[in-house]
Amino acid sequence: MQPTDTSQPDYFHKVVDCQWACPAHTDVPEYIRLIAQGRFTDAYMVNRHSNVFPGILGRVCDRPCEPACRRGRVEEKPVAICRLKRVAADNKDDISARLPKIPKLKNGKKIALIGAGCASLTVANDLMPLGYEVTIFEKQGKPGGLMRTNIPSFRLPEHVLADECGQILDMGVDIRYNAPVASLKALLAEGYDAVFVGTGAPRGKELDVPGRKEAAANIYIGIEWLESVAFGHVTSIEKRVLIIGVGNTAMDCCRTSKRLGATDIKVMARRPRRFFKASPWELEDAEEELIEIVINHAPKRFVLESGKLVGMEFEQLAWTEDAKGKATSTVTGTVLIPCDTVILAIGQENAFPFIERDAKSALGIEFDKWDMPVIDKTTFQSTRPGVFFGGDAAFGPQNIIWAVAHGHEAAISIHNHCQATALTERPKMGMNLISQKMGLHEWSYHNDYSPAKRTPMKHVDLVERFKSLDKEVELGFDAEATAREVQRCLNCDIQTKFTDHQCIECDACIDVCPVLCLTIAPNGEETDLRKRLTVPALNASQSLYASGPLPQTRRIMIKDEDLCVHCGLCAERCPTGAWDMQKLELVIPKAGQNGSPTPGSSSWTTQK
Repeated sequence: MQPTDTSQPDYFHKVVDCQWACPAHTDVPEYIRLIAQGRFTDAYMVNRHSNVFPGILGRVCDRPCEPACRRGRVEEKPVAICRLKRVAADNKDDISARLPKIPKLKNGKKIALIGAGCASLTVANDLMPLGYEVTIFEKQGKPGGLMRTNIPSFRLPEHVLADECGQILDMGVDIRYNAPVASLKALLAEGYDAVFVGTGAPRGKELDVPGRKEAAANIYIGIEWLESVAFGHVTSIEKRVLIIGVGNTAMDCCRTSKRLGATDIKVMARRPRRFFKASPWELEDAEEELIEIVINHAPKRFVLESGKLVGMEFEQLAWTEDAKGKATSTVTGTVLIPCDTVILAIGQENAFPFIERDAKSALGIEFDKWDMPVIDKTTFQSTRPGVFFGGDAAFGPQNIIWAVAHGHEAAISIHNHCQATALTERPKMGMNLISQKMGLHEWSYHNDYSPAKRTPMKHVDLVERFKSLDKEVELGFDAEATAREVQRCLNCDIQTKFTDHQCIECDACIDVCPVLCLTIAPNGEETDLRKRLTVPALNASQSLYASGPLPQTRRIMIKDEDLCVHCGLCAERCPTGAWDMQKLELVIPKAGQNGSPTPGSSSWTTQK
């Protein structure tokens, strides 16, 4: 094996699994440490640098960071990363003085953003400090896009949404409400230097089974129905409700129905629970509110009596899997389930009625066989130069944090486009590695292992939560819960940095390592070395950390990053200082920036 190259951020970045898994690469361990110190505003700003919406995402993020959390390798449940993000947002001070300064003198370039959702707002956030004139065209009367219309207020309060959208809009963005774009061709003719399409996936999928047209008065499309509730157009619902589908939208629909007066609510799932698209915590919250989830039922027809919907007939299914894991179903019977209302939540689709397609007005924007725009996955540009897409509008329904990541990348491309720079010239990430040594055996971070189990989230009492549609269910962590949860973080960004020429091969680090992640062995091919480690390294997706030849025997030091818990005992025990604990700060550039680090200091946490 060749010595591991730690001069670039790529290696150490992948060791911080939570940050690597986050599409926006939020510095999770750093903001958790800041929360532990009571520095909530600093923690919020670390979040905001990458994910833009800490208060929103601290409530409704899909949490791709948590399955990646290394805490899950030493016990069952990961650190409550998402909920700690909310702690920083709920306890921050006024941050207006710490937001980017907007130049009064503009750079002469005008950018149009279609839709005021999370992707477009992220683009605006990144371009406004560079002097661009940004105009957002929003079809609704308020900003937020699907964050506002599809996420109920009992999960995402209005004041949180308004605060974080306002932080961006108050930068001087020209936002035009109730102004849907009817023609992209006409918009381009107004002289904008670039256009960003962030219209989401605004169309719910239909269910074409017998009786659909006849029962239309009592059948709703989930995302359209949630939008009507959000804007006060729907304030009640019938008692017996069936929700078709079992994704996150279905969970929002069933819980909203409960608050609008429904008493008999069933969520109908075609497959067993292991196939559900809804997040586990969404399912748990729905079942806590006594929502019944019925598995293995496929819709067959809507049942009407005297022209009125009275129920749905379902096929009852049994599922089997072959040796390759492919699931097939067989019908075992049928059942009629009574209902007054049906809400369809079986998926979302994109819609671009404002983009001209006919030959006479063709814009040069190509669409694929699924009627999705052909988008470069690195630059987010369409086949027409200067027209960019992001969020759900680019590649179909995902989630907010992915849309934010798209917005950052699209802003880089828009800036390059307007400055006549190749879109493929992406600013590279940089890094700081800062020793945490404060004494012979003392570190500037808390490196004791906490045995505490994951802190459960407290909820509003069942009786109280249904009294108002706006009553936020999750109460957040109090000071005691926060103090307990932050200590569960393993500080995976505090890297074990090894200097091979200082090693005397005394084996002290190997003796003290609590997880047996270190080995000194003769060099060889990686596949062979993995078998010869103290504990064989079977996870080939996680790179090994290998040193150069050691001075005494020319063997090499190898560390299995998959096992390491960053406790620092190797560095404490080493008599020559060959091991050191160094904090990784990943410097993630935005539009108009580069990844050059500021030596010896953190660019976000030194501000008080």
